[in-house]
Amino acid sequence: MCAAPVTGALALAVSISVQAQAADVPLEKLKLPDGFKIELYADDVPNARHMARGDKGTLFVGSRRAGKVYAVVDTDGDHKADEVKVVAEGLKMPTGVAFKDGDLYVSAVTSILRLDDIESNLDNPPKPVTITDQFPDKHHGWKYIAFGPDGWLYVPIGAPCNICEEKDYANIQRLKIEGDKVAKTETWAEGVRNTVGFTWHPQTKHLWFTDNGRDMLGDDIPPCELNTAPVAGKHFGYPYCHGNDIVDPEFGEGKQCSAYVAPVQELGPHVAPLGVKFYTGDQFPAEYKNQVLIAEHGSWNRSKKIGYRVTLVTLDDEGNATSYEPFIDGWLQGEEAWGRPVDVLVMPDGALLVSDDKAGVIYRVSYEG
Repeated sequence: MCAAPVTGALALAVSISVQAQAADVPLEKLKLPDGFKIELYADDVPNARHMARGDKGTLFVGSRRAGKVYAVVDTDGDHKADEVKVVAEGLKMPTGVAFKDGDLYVSAVTSILRLDDIESNLDNPPKPVTITDQFPDKHHGWKYIAFGPDGWLYVPIGAPCNICEEKDYANIQRLKIEGDKVAKTETWAEGVRNTVGFTWHPQTKHLWFTDNGRDMLGDDIPPCELNTAPVAGKHFGYPYCHGNDIVDPEFGEGKQCSAYVAPVQELGPHVAPLGVKFYTGDQFPAEYKNQVLIAEHGSWNRSKKIGYRVTLVTLDDEGNATSYEPFIDGWLQGEEAWGRPVDVLVMPDGALLVSDDKAGVIYRVSYEG
């Protein structure tokens, strides 16, 4: 296994003036529930993927094709970015970012890197420390990462294929980091084809994650999934079963889907669910509290496109899904998509940020009543 290249002379941050480069983003095409408003938070964040917020309010954003990590700064507190700085570049698909104890962690396919004391050094970012470079460089190698309530870093290992049975893939691992090294690695969940977003319930602290279903079974199967893994050691079906009860025609012979953990909610087929968060703010109406918001990136291999939206999964007090419906729609116009949501993030004031890697922007969703 080879480490992802760290290039680009990270000694100097590149600064982009947000005001100087207005994006042509047709916000009027987006549909939200009554009382909600969507605006541009930052309009020049090329290939914006996953987001993490620093202790001092800096929004860090990874990318995939751009190979960069951005620091988005709202200097005057008006809920619009004043500056976008490039704090790392020349990386291999640095999709995931996670912030802990003043440091920024970045996933770069084979590697987990760390930028120390980053918010104090946005204009002169440090050379990244390589925490590990032992992850495989395979299909679905880009990674969402996040620290759990237990202090461990959770990292997915996607299936190295559309559908296959390969040992040590299709799982979610957690890493105990001590100093500059990984002290311990454990597998938390198995049978997870490709999760590119997970989070923890604000009350139970249980892990919840989205999973992208396999391709090439037609337009309408299998569904993508919203799952929960409250304890380690559970198997979520891949490659044998999909959704609640779909036995895989290639790998499911002799398998019973009841042997695996069923999803909390079957999502649309091929909608490509990525970022997921519970709404924990106080700005939205009370019925949104502790409900699930999902960024659906949108289908790529369906005869009629679907997804390209942010959806809401409503849960009851026992954590059972009671509804699944669009929250923000309109990035897909007919068969043409002008934007693709990737991640969602609840801000301290209760607003919701949404990243879009196609339009290269960050949106801010607020409630005005």
